[in-house]
Amino acid sequence: MTRPIVIIPCDTKVIEGMTFDAVGRKYSAAVAEVADCQPLLAPLGPSMLDMNALLEIADGILLSGSLSNVHPSLYGADEPPLNDKALDPERDSLTLPLIREALNRKKPLFAICRGFQELNVALGGTLDQAVHTVSGRNDHREPAHPMVEDRFGPSHPVALSGTLKSWVGKDEIIVNSLHWQGIQRLAPPLTAEAHAKDGLIEAVRGPADHPFLFGVQWHPEWQAKNNAASIEIFRRFGAAARGSSTT
Repeated sequence: MTRPIVIIPCDTKVIEGMTFDAVGRKYSAAVAEVADCQPLLAPLGPSMLDMNALLEIADGILLSGSLSNVHPSLYGADEPPLNDKALDPERDSLTLPLIREALNRKKPLFAICRGFQELNVALGGTLDQAVHTVSGRNDHREPAHPMVEDRFGPSHPVALSGTLKSWVGKDEIIVNSLHWQGIQRLAPPLTAEAHAKDGLIEAVRGPADHPFLFGVQWHPEWQAKNNAASIEIFRRFGAAARGSSTT
């Protein structure tokens, strides 16, 4: 049996003066090894953006995390970007309309970290550019440590609710935390399904009639095969993609 195809939009990376389309391998590995789907990377750039072509072949969509941020103008923020170099307008131009079409066409979609923030913005929500500067919020940035294992290690608990709680079978799990931005105002079509101790929204789901529209602020793709909650979420995403591939 052919595995369902999961489209993963790329990031823009400039290396030694040349532009590359890139995705961290941990995302595609989690799609292949845990969701049991075939990852397919979607390059950026105006000449390569054919939304209908992507959606025709996509059985599911994964929006990855990134070092870049959603441009604040896209969610109506008055302040300028905190870091002009931490932007990726070409990714914004693909992912935001792709999310809206995934909602309209009921394509399974799983959004992680930057993707989680994109999901909220695309559907009408807003973000805080620097959560650690917001009164009452904790510092959710990654620890300053040279070892990748420590940066992606367990950071803080999140309280689960709704569908996510029923999937995982726990009231609370411990997650990693590597982000500056966070949800300020939740988009109307979304429902919060996990919160950090400071009240920050950490997971959302889409309308009940959608086969799979889900996002998390943490990084479940990191060592996904060794984390029970990650396995549950990715397997359900894969199941939704397999259902999509038969329609």
